[in-house]
Amino acid sequence: MDAAFKADAPNRYEALRRQGPVHRAELYPGLYGWLVVDYDLAREALTHPALLKDPSPAADALAAADFVLNKPGVGLGGHMLEADGQDHTRLRRLVSGVFTPHRTAGLAPRVRQIAEDLIDAMASRRTADLVESFTAPLPMTVIAELLGIPDEHRARFRLWSRKALDTGAEDHRSSVAGLHGMVGRLIDEKRARPQDDLISALVAARDEDDGRLTDEELVGTCILMVIAGHDTTVNLLGNALLGLLRDPAQMRLLEGKPGLIPGAVEEFLRYDSSVEVASHRYAARDLELGGHFIPRGSVVGIALWSANRGAPMPAGEDPSVLDVSRPAARHLAFGHGIHHCLGAPLARLEATTGLEVLLRRIPGIEAAVPLDEIDWILSGMIRGPLSLPVRYGPVLPRG
Repeated sequence: MDAAFKADAPNRYEALRRQGPVHRAELYPGLYGWLVVDYDLAREALTHPALLKDPSPAADALAAADFVLNKPGVGLGGHMLEADGQDHTRLRRLVSGVFTPHRTAGLAPRVRQIAEDLIDAMASRRTADLVESFTAPLPMTVIAELLGIPDEHRARFRLWSRKALDTGAEDHRSSVAGLHGMVGRLIDEKRARPQDDLISALVAARDEDDGRLTDEELVGTCILMVIAGHDTTVNLLGNALLGLLRDPAQMRLLEGKPGLIPGAVEEFLRYDSSVEVASHRYAARDLELGGHFIPRGSVVGIALWSANRGAPMPAGEDPSVLDVSRPAARHLAFGHGIHHCLGAPLARLEATTGLEVLLRRIPGIEAAVPLDEIDWILSGMIRGPLSLPVRYGPVLPRG
């Protein structure tokens, strides 16, 4: 979560990979554990039967670190990313139908309309912060409409969800509490006046009283949908555009060949993942990982960002180079195994559509500040720019 590490992440992770596949690390202030940085070992760790989401074996370590994200009633727990076995299957099944490829494809016209509207709003200016003007409101609007979050709450949801993940923010804890309280009030509103949205459906599942959802699981699942449903895509788009601003030749290539954009999204996911470290695993028993003894109760972080940079590539290709024409880039950006991201089809749709609309309507976009001055979200989990100031010429009309 150190700002210097964020700015120099490619070199820092490369050095770690050269030294070995797993390292002792401070994963969170005061919370020590193990960090996996190698692609093959990351795949193994993501599906290891003894590395579970149940934090009880690591309770002492979590308490010593005052680990707010895992405190029931205060943190962000009670959802499928913090569940194992039958509980995970039950919670995942409740929302899986919303994010199928077929259901996601039906959202394509609405995603495109939102993207076009956002570009229209930029047309009267010649400078903008792409995070605030485009990469944040696009996925936030999509997930808010799916969940049924009223317009008047969306700005606060966006602010609080970002700071809930930005553990370096001074108001991190108050943002977690604010997010919890707002979701609770929204659940009460949906219970009183249900609508055709996902939160109303989850409330109905809870109120059927058949053990499908506890109160904590209901709140936790709704919070997860807000955060995972937009924050990762905000940063996928932000990191992609930052990469293009650093390499204008790659931007020109996509502007001239928009058919490359779907494949380029996979390259962006490999090159600069928005999820830097997967949600923590906890050793349910003693085990060996990458040649190291991992005792029961240890906390294990899996650096997806580093693993992706170390993913196997054809001979002669340089993984440190962004190549939007690279075929079939391999990555673990959406995880692996039973916790593979349900929202992957939606994230891909939003990123592909957003980039196509932006690059078509605002060709020749340029950075308005030196790119080494970009501030990063100081989170152990998420990687992305806090802002992307740009300048541009006339905005082209809708095609």
